[in-house]
Amino acid sequence: MNFVKTFLAGLLAVVVGTFLVFFFWIFILLGIAGSMEKSVVVHPESILKIDFSEVLTDAPSSDPLAGIDLMTLQTTRQLSLFKALRAIEAAGADDRIKGIYLRMNGEGGVTGSALLEELREALLEFKQSGKFIIAYNETYSQGQYYLASVADKIYLQPEGGMDWSGLSSNVMFYKGLLDKLDLRAEVFRPTACKYKSAVEPFILDKMSSANREQMQALVNSMWGTISGAVCESRGIDSVKMRRITDNLQVTLPEEALEYGFVDSLVYEDQMEDVFAELGVSDDYDFITLGDYASQVGADLKNISADQVAIVYADGQIVDGEGYGKEIYGNTLAAKIAGVREDEKVKAVVLRVNSPGGSALASDVIWREVELLRAEKPVVVSMGSYAASGGYYISCPADVIVADRLTLTGSIGVFGMILDTREALKNKLGITIDGVKSNASSSFLATEPLTPIQRSMIMRGVDKVYTTFTNDVAEGRNLPIEKVLDIAGGRVWSGADALGIGLIDTYGGLKTAIALAVDKADLGDNYRVTEVTETPTGFAAFIASLNVSVREAFTRSELGLMMKDYNTVREAFRQQGVLMYSPYKVEMR
Repeated sequence: MNFVKTFLAGLLAVVVGTFLVFFFWIFILLGIAGSMEKSVVVHPESILKIDFSEVLTDAPSSDPLAGIDLMTLQTTRQLSLFKALRAIEAAGADDRIKGIYLRMNGEGGVTGSALLEELREALLEFKQSGKFIIAYNETYSQGQYYLASVADKIYLQPEGGMDWSGLSSNVMFYKGLLDKLDLRAEVFRPTACKYKSAVEPFILDKMSSANREQMQALVNSMWGTISGAVCESRGIDSVKMRRITDNLQVTLPEEALEYGFVDSLVYEDQMEDVFAELGVSDDYDFITLGDYASQVGADLKNISADQVAIVYADGQIVDGEGYGKEIYGNTLAAKIAGVREDEKVKAVVLRVNSPGGSALASDVIWREVELLRAEKPVVVSMGSYAASGGYYISCPADVIVADRLTLTGSIGVFGMILDTREALKNKLGITIDGVKSNASSSFLATEPLTPIQRSMIMRGVDKVYTTFTNDVAEGRNLPIEKVLDIAGGRVWSGADALGIGLIDTYGGLKTAIALAVDKADLGDNYRVTEVTETPTGFAAFIASLNVSVREAFTRSELGLMMKDYNTVREAFRQQGVLMYSPYKVEMR
């Protein structure tokens, strides 16, 4: 009898558990489907609203779950830089868009300083259309105000505020903690690489003089770019700007108005009067940047044209093959090899946004970039970071383009081993003993590193540094002495990188595309494609669901009369066709 009760209880638990799991996944899928892009209607009287309701990323994400909080099923849309730039360019030529409203209060934001710079440059180009840009916020961070300074007029809430105090760079040091835990970090760094500071938190308790030197120069350069742009836009003298910043004189709304940082103190409902003064009719409508970007279609005129391919190297560089937020050396190398073999692709823009990583994986990628450049023009566009391994994979390019706020260089290498033997013994009572076939068979298992083992590690580190600097010298056509002078692991801002030969020109992704087009002699007959990762497994299923739901919305709401439109549209999507000059789908 007890057996029957136990069996029935277990069976009931299995059935209930199965139903709970089933409904849980249904709940998740419905949430995901509900969060997917719906069709967008652009009204004749529209204002493009950049409110950071989405996260602006350097590279497009092929993860269909990106931006979704599975606990709440709340989503934050991710918008790639390329799509954002394309949308702003299209808005400049779209008669339905009357102007741009910068209202940066959303839950998204920008994932790098260089992206802010490129977004700001795109807004400057938009102003050439003659349309307005106005900004409003309750409070402005320094990044938000740097972007807002491009506006024709800047407004602030009467009880709001501003952060305008300059830049700083702070480092947390762990040596004291390691000492308390009886952990010992052993660093292997070429003598020349005194600026390679990533190891310092584990061996020092404050900045080395070399690191302090480079970081001071870096923050000075970056702040010079930001404050200089604001001075130019707002007509503020640079000496006055330094005094204002040093003395924190722009914090309160009245101070921001007094010193010319804003044009008026108003409540948001009063912005209705501002729009009216700009000639916008009463029945205007806002459309967010993400929504507008979703309706910018393909350039049908250039469907059969030669291609400029954008290949993304976004994240930390790691060994092997894989899919995710890191740059897997073999995976990216294979992607570049595929582009090299594609006869339709006539030029390549390699978008690098990486702080570096594995030297081996970087060399694997470097080789494929070298092979690619031998057959097709290669232009590197640097994002917020293109340092260390990020610069390694960039140096073979025909042209390197960087933003002034890009962090680049760091041509150096290091190795580090963490000795845990004393920590295991003293803190946990764990000891290790064993046998070995040869004198150096065991590394830090039972005894400290020997001079022979240290020498072996140092030879490998030195070899990587020699290879790295020689590759930079060859790729950048610089004397090795010049490279060694600017290397040493030192990080440079994009603003400083031009004068020392690390880059060829300032600019962002659009500049890089224009240079690639020019080097390939494509004229106006080309199209831009993005080479992205393909989801696998469950992610692939969700991605297909995303496409199906989005196209269902498109078919039902647009009322398209072309019988074969969806077939053509799907063909475009599969080929990665993207528009660089606006093609409008009328939605009213």
